[in-house]
Amino acid sequence: MQLRRDPGETYRRVDFDARVKGASSLQLVALCLEQAAGSLGRAIYAQDHADNSAKSAALTRAVAAITALELGVDSAHPAGQPLLQLYQAARRTILDSALRFDAPRLETIRTDLLEIREAMLATAN
Repeated sequence: MQLRRDPGETYRRVDFDARVKGASSLQLVALCLEQAAGSLGRAIYAQDHADNSAKSAALTRAVAAITALELGVDSAHPAGQPLLQLYQAARRTILDSALRFDAPRLETIRTDLLEIREAMLATAN
């Protein structure tokens, strides 16, 4: 029996894998932030279109990206503890949205993650 696969998800996975290979630590953090934000956007879209399967997959991917970000935080760095608090709060909100979906809060988290990514990349240049 053949499995039905979402072509968009297959493309995202190939793109993700290609970008991870050879990436610097800064690029990996930027990629995780992008993945988390994109997944939250897909979850909101799926909720709006009553696609519970896609919503669940997107929320799961967002949690995985947030968890990877948490694991990479240097707690000795001055920004370490605030970032950990932000990521932990984001993860809790995302997990809570699996039961009681809160699109405005998820959009706020999405925006915050994109702003962090932009600021981080701007300071690196």
